[in-house]
Amino acid sequence: MMAKNKEPRPPSYAISVIGLSGTEKDKGNCGVGKSCLCNRFVRSKADEYYPEHTSVLSTIDFGGRVVNNDHFLYWGDVTQCGEDGIDCKIHVIEQTEFIDDQTFLPHRSTNLQPYIKRAAATKLQSAEKLMYICTDQLGLEQDFEQKQMPEGKLNIDGFLLCIDVSQGCNRKFDDQLKFVNNLYVQLSKSKKPIIIAATKCDECVEHYLREVQAFASNKKNLLVVETSARFNVNVETCFTALVQMMDKTRGKPKIIPYLDAYKTQRQLVVTSTDKFEKLVQTVRDYHATWKTVSNKLKNHPDYEEYINLEGTKKAKNTFSKHIEQLKQEHIRKRRDEYINTLPRAFNTLLSNLEEIEHLSWSEALKLMEKRPDFQLCFVVLEKTPWDETDHIDKVNDRRIPFDLLSTLEAEKVYQNHVQHLISEKRRVEMKEKFKKTLEKIQFISPGQPWEEVMCFVMEDEAFKYITEADSREVYSRHQREIVEKAKEEFQEMLFEHSELFYDLDLNATPSSDKMSEIHAVLSEEPRYKALQKLAPDRESLLLKHIGFVYHPTKETCLSGQNCMDIKVEQLLARSLLQLDHGRLNLYHDSANIDKVNIFILGKDGLAQELANEIRTQSTDDEYALDGKIYELDLRPVDAKSPYLLSHLWTSAFKPHGCFCVFNSIESLTFIGESITKIRTEASQIRRDKYMASLPFTLILANQRDSASKHLPILRHQGQQLANKLQCPFIDVPAGTYPRKFNEAQIKQALRGVLEAVKHNFDVVSPVPTIKDLSEADLRIVMCAMCGDPFSVDLILSPFLDSHSCSAAQAGQNNSLMLDKIIGEKRRRIQITILSYHSSIGVRKDELVHGYILVYSAKRKASMGMLRAFLSEVQDTIPVQLVAVTDSQADFFEIEAIKELMTEGEHIATEITAKFTALYSLSQYHRQTEVFTLFFSDVLEKKNMIENSYMSDSTREATHTSEDVFLHSPRGGALTYNYYPDSEDDTEAPPPYSPMGDDVQLIPKDRFDLEGNEYPVHSTPLNCHDHERNHKVPPPIKPKPVALKPNVKKLDPNLLKTIEAGIGKPRKTRTTLAPSDDLDQSDNYAEPIDTIFKHRGVTDDIYAIPDDSQNRMIKIRNSFTINNTQGDEENGFPDRMSKTHGERRPSKYKYKSKTLFIKAKSYYRRAHSDASDDEAFTTSKTKRKGRHRGSEEDPLLSPVETWKGGIDNPAITSDQELDDKKMKKKTQKVKEDKKQKKKTKTFNPPTRRNWESNYFGMPLQDLVTPEKPIPLFVEKCVDFIEDTGLCTEGLYRVSGNKTDQDNIQKQFDQDHNISLESMDVTVNAVAGALKAFFADLPDPLIPYSLHPELVEASKILDKTERLYELKEIVKKFHPVNYDVFRYVITHLNRVSQQSRTNLMTADNLSICFWPTLMRPDFENREFLSTTKILQSVIETFIQQCQFFFYSGEILETSDSVAHQPPPSNPVQMVDPIIPLQLPPPLQPQLIQPQLQADPLGII
Repeated sequence: MMAKNKEPRPPSYAISVIGLSGTEKDKGNCGVGKSCLCNRFVRSKADEYYPEHTSVLSTIDFGGRVVNNDHFLYWGDVTQCGEDGIDCKIHVIEQTEFIDDQTFLPHRSTNLQPYIKRAAATKLQSAEKLMYICTDQLGLEQDFEQKQMPEGKLNIDGFLLCIDVSQGCNRKFDDQLKFVNNLYVQLSKSKKPIIIAATKCDECVEHYLREVQAFASNKKNLLVVETSARFNVNVETCFTALVQMMDKTRGKPKIIPYLDAYKTQRQLVVTSTDKFEKLVQTVRDYHATWKTVSNKLKNHPDYEEYINLEGTKKAKNTFSKHIEQLKQEHIRKRRDEYINTLPRAFNTLLSNLEEIEHLSWSEALKLMEKRPDFQLCFVVLEKTPWDETDHIDKVNDRRIPFDLLSTLEAEKVYQNHVQHLISEKRRVEMKEKFKKTLEKIQFISPGQPWEEVMCFVMEDEAFKYITEADSREVYSRHQREIVEKAKEEFQEMLFEHSELFYDLDLNATPSSDKMSEIHAVLSEEPRYKALQKLAPDRESLLLKHIGFVYHPTKETCLSGQNCMDIKVEQLLARSLLQLDHGRLNLYHDSANIDKVNIFILGKDGLAQELANEIRTQSTDDEYALDGKIYELDLRPVDAKSPYLLSHLWTSAFKPHGCFCVFNSIESLTFIGESITKIRTEASQIRRDKYMASLPFTLILANQRDSASKHLPILRHQGQQLANKLQCPFIDVPAGTYPRKFNEAQIKQALRGVLEAVKHNFDVVSPVPTIKDLSEADLRIVMCAMCGDPFSVDLILSPFLDSHSCSAAQAGQNNSLMLDKIIGEKRRRIQITILSYHSSIGVRKDELVHGYILVYSAKRKASMGMLRAFLSEVQDTIPVQLVAVTDSQADFFEIEAIKELMTEGEHIATEITAKFTALYSLSQYHRQTEVFTLFFSDVLEKKNMIENSYMSDSTREATHTSEDVFLHSPRGGALTYNYYPDSEDDTEAPPPYSPMGDDVQLIPKDRFDLEGNEYPVHSTPLNCHDHERNHKVPPPIKPKPVALKPNVKKLDPNLLKTIEAGIGKPRKTRTTLAPSDDLDQSDNYAEPIDTIFKHRGVTDDIYAIPDDSQNRMIKIRNSFTINNTQGDEENGFPDRMSKTHGERRPSKYKYKSKTLFIKAKSYYRRAHSDASDDEAFTTSKTKRKGRHRGSEEDPLLSPVETWKGGIDNPAITSDQELDDKKMKKKTQKVKEDKKQKKKTKTFNPPTRRNWESNYFGMPLQDLVTPEKPIPLFVEKCVDFIEDTGLCTEGLYRVSGNKTDQDNIQKQFDQDHNISLESMDVTVNAVAGALKAFFADLPDPLIPYSLHPELVEASKILDKTERLYELKEIVKKFHPVNYDVFRYVITHLNRVSQQSRTNLMTADNLSICFWPTLMRPDFENREFLSTTKILQSVIETFIQQCQFFFYSGEILETSDSVAHQPPPSNPVQMVDPIIPLQLPPPLQPQLIQPQLQADPLGII
């Protein structure tokens, strides 16, 4: 049992591989492949296969353990598994013959038999013989695997006979075959199996192989196996076949032809190679090494298989190729990056086409190397080429290797760059040319789509050259420019119309009435219309402007950083700080000055004489003055000296003052010129403001008796020069003195210098020694407009260049102080420089003694802002107007500047103000002296201004909250009874009282009668007062007024105001009772009730004072006024005793015809359509009266916006103008009466001025059953559809009126006329067609069906609505139906071309619905449904096929308004809702403007 279970040992076979062997003479240069065949079979792995095995050995190697002095080699054994699953072990022996490397003869062995004998031996024996591996093993056996031949002996079981079928090396195949034949004879004796192995079949010679096969076929059971040890083809097969022959139990050996076996083997290799290459391709870093990668892959089956088949060497080669490929790929990418970067580098270094256009490539390279940015774009490497250096690994270095530019690719890029610059230059030129083409097209408006303009430039050369994207980009840029320009011009227009916006109070909100007025005025402006297509932007700009007007700050100023307040603060902070620091350095010890440096200026030795006189009165140059000793350092200089300036100011001598002495007109003139020269040199050339502020003192020297007669003249001239130079003048004391200079003169002069030095120290002292702002003698406000085209330095130069200028109180960043001698005293003047928008609050709330109003003579908006501001200034405050331009020549050369300067001067003349001009190119007009007269005028009126301000403040403080209005501080107050519970009294009085006073929204600083300041809280603004500022009240009837006893206390200034305006008739219903006592020459009246009565009041009260008799006349009222008592209570003393200073202040707009008429014109334009729009408003009854006047007079018309009186009778008493207006008004009243008598019918106006027997006839007279369409209509439609269906704006763009008339006239004469022969435009024919329908006695769509159409349009369901409209159309008269269908069909065809003609159904309906329906625009019911009727016509055009041709309903956007009309048909627009600011104004709350379609009625 044990023996049976023991596994049997696998069979073992020994195979001897034999073949041609011997010396080179016998076998040739190479063997027959025995060793390679054994090597491949025993060690099949590619790494273990050695193609070279030598038989020439040294004696030592031959005697080694591997050869062991034998002529055979033991290759080892191979365990093989057969097809039947049985393993066998095959020992391989190679029989060969080793040659001595010395004698080249066979080595001597123990077996001395020849090779044929030895090869056929079946028993071999060699003790301790080692297995042979390769030639390198010989002598180094210990370095290789050592395996002994089993038991030192082997019995051969079969022979493998090798025959080389290749060409061989110096060997004849016949000799080999002969040798094999002999060998085979010896082998056959052993009776062992033999197989022929045809070796080297990969180099096979066909006929050699055939001879071998023939040889084998002649032998019994001799098989031939075609093998190749190099490619491992059939090697294993030949050994296996031999084993099968030795083991009878195995099947018959199957021999595979070489080619088939080769293909199988190569397929195996290819598959393995593919797998290995894919494995290698996972490596992406070309820096990877084979050692690293092979270690990672060694356990991978694909890697092992490839190594076995092809070997490590091939695997490494494959890997190296892959790495090289990665490297080259990296280099290629870097090269591509460099090439792609080259254009950018060329754009940086060679961007100027003119510079490189004609340069060669080599010249361009040299030019690039000289560029400063060359190193930023290129790198010059020490080693080249760049792709063989480590630069390829510097991924972060994006610079281009300079040697790359030597390639053809780089040169080609350069050439392309030059061509690109040329084409880009051409492209830019074409774009600019196209831009200029667009600029020449005048009708391009802001916001106009490109599609509307494109058709007009299709033939333009530049348009054809550039791309569509470029053309759109150019047009977008052009649009941005014109839109920006239009917005700037619109903003400028708003400033030009400042009177529209600045007539209300700060922090208020404009009402919808006010917004309607603004729109009505602005809509006439082309700059307003220019933004028609950008209405939301325009509205936004308007609301932004209004928001700024009512809530102005420098942060929200529309001029941004050009805001005058910002620029003034910056300039003053810079200039005053510089000035004050310099003075501080100069006068830091001046408070306790001990030494005084005096510069003495005179002529003809007079300066030296004064110096000698002072020294005479001094002791060792020490002078006693007012109990103190001063050291004097005198420096006399003659005025004629060429070293005047160099002596004046040196590092060793800095004068504290200058004595200027004179004794004649000539010397005085020299003194004046010298001082001017010194100041000019200091301020303009040296920029030395400290020397410019040097105090001068004029001293008149005593005269000899012969010249004393000139003393009064010299005294007068000296005083004048001192006033001009703003310096003290010291006269000769009274009495007779023998010397030229008196001690009193010298002491007075020294005191003046010490005071000036101390003053300069006080001005710049950092400690609180600055006089408080309240101590300023005069407060002047200078106003300038933000964004005016002049520098702030220019308008401030008269102050900043003055030596008497200093900083104001801390915190007053926009103020400065001037110390000027006005009259005989030095005055402190506070100048506050503000923008106009900041000045409004100052104008209302603070005490201001005078205004300097600056405007640019180059800018209308600047003058507009000045007018708006000046209009509301109290006329008691002096004003200086300053026009700013470049030079005096502008006045004569530029008409616009001349007009603005003339207007400014004219306004100044009207209001008795000062006017001057500042020229940026002139220094003379920048001197402070230009304002000297103005300052003197302000000083004269100072008391009157302050008294008026104090009384206004006191009067404001005494008002109680029971008053209906918060009265103006400068206006009189009329008292009347107020009923808070009256529903009719919900509207405020007119926005302006006859006094022209403002509503005070911001409280002033109040002063009591002693001048003490105390706070007074303002009363909350009453809603009536708020509305008063913004709205004209509607005609509602108030409750009867119960007059209080003090109603008779009328403002005396009011009567003055009324006196100027009595001559203008009033647009009111009240009829004044004639009075015989009225003196017409006085020409004034008092509309008492205009303050608190509204339109529709029938019991108006007018008190008419008669100056000649000092009594009041009662007109149509139940109360009487006592003559004497009434005068006293109303403040009317005898006018002969009333002085000018006692009059109540008014506003400048009532003193200037220019200001008043300009502001008044806005109201006229805003309400010029009042008589035409009576259908929209309540009818007005004309007042009857005997007084002359204009119905637009703001003084006498309670329904007008302007309610101010006017002090200048010349403005309101134009007899000729008033007579014309009176006649016009009388004629209008008569026309109104006639109109009321007529029955209200609507007859459209005819446009024809000739008689026609065709046009204007009833439609039934123009058609026949055979021709249901009027011939003229057919001709027009045919012409339009044949020639102009794609005309842009068809039926919207008006044709030539003359052509339209000619078409109809020619048709009147000849109905067969051809329109094509008349050479008329499509638009003219379209206009003639519309005129045909407009001239019909009745509209094409009968009036009787209009209400049904309106009702049908209210149906919400679209399908139901369309069917209802279809039923209404069927009610048309047959003739009207045919023509209507014809016209609508035509319009439908027009709308189908809307992409070209831009006339959609909506646009066509807007143009055609008034023509087809003939609405009565005076009928409110029609006007309330205009949009509905227009949308009905649009529906007819869109659904033409449905209405007339039984077509399907088209899916269109439903444009018909389905909301029911307003319940009140009179209400044509949204209710007027006052806007609130902030938040931002809402455009939808502003009353829209009704616009009649001019194309609707011809």
